[in-house]
Amino acid sequence: MNTIQELIKDIKNGKMIILMDDEDRENEGDLVVAATNITPEILNFMTLHARGLICLTLMPEKCEQLGLNLMVNKNTAQLETNFTVSIDAARGITTGISAYDRYKTIIDAVNVHAKPEDLAMPGHIFPLMAKAGGVLSRAGHTEAGCDIAHLAGLTAAAVIVEIMNQDGSMARRDDLIKFAKKHDLKIGTIADLIQYRIQHEQTISEVSQSTFATQWGNFKVKTFKDSINNTQHLAFYHGEITPDKACLVRVQFTNFLRELHGIEANDNYWTAQRALKTIATNDCGVLVVLNANESASIDELNLTSKKSQYA
Repeated sequence: MNTIQELIKDIKNGKMIILMDDEDRENEGDLVVAATNITPEILNFMTLHARGLICLTLMPEKCEQLGLNLMVNKNTAQLETNFTVSIDAARGITTGISAYDRYKTIIDAVNVHAKPEDLAMPGHIFPLMAKAGGVLSRAGHTEAGCDIAHLAGLTAAAVIVEIMNQDGSMARRDDLIKFAKKHDLKIGTIADLIQYRIQHEQTISEVSQSTFATQWGNFKVKTFKDSINNTQHLAFYHGEITPDKACLVRVQFTNFLRELHGIEANDNYWTAQRALKTIATNDCGVLVVLNANESASIDELNLTSKKSQYA
């Protein structure tokens, strides 16, 4: 196996790599090349040696730019791969199926200034819409293709194709390693790509800080935004928090506004109110509220809190 750094270097240099997913998922390997580095020769190699379906991975905003709608409204595929309508270049091709024609279609589609009018539908290239957040949202080849191209400093789009054996069966791990050696290709896993992104990216950032009034006193509150799924998280803290002092911590998913009114409270359930009250009676503590999107405004929370206190 090669490192993700080695894979990124080859992608940047216009080479193909092989990416494998988990054995309990598709258990397949795809040839991957950055879409901006595609050539007719690479497409011909994919057709001759990989034999799978050649697809173009695109980010959602790029699909929107090109006017590409999903192939179906309700995706019932096992792994929910987001196929859009297929495409050809609107100009400069013949039937659309030759290696050159498919190259031209891909290059036209990933052009930074591309418009819906530059494409004809349906066609012979199959775009796949990646999930926002890439492999940190979905561990598929679609997302991996976009991620590896982006990490190489290129447009977040890739051409991918499943690798099949000569007898028509799908190439598995041992087959893929032999394929990589035969064609002098780097090979790695989507699992390693996920780990690489986790180690090298900061996906949570602080966006605001304020004071939150409760019947047990004021709490400082920080709002954090998750860039992967565009959710936000809240941290309510009381007292001085230092590395050398034990501190109460409560982490929960919650409908904060609902709990602030005391709804669903019982002796066996730690509501936000109960957590804040307990923290307030100690030297220090933190309540972390995950996915608190309905609590977007701290001013609104303060207003709701006051209404709850005086109801």
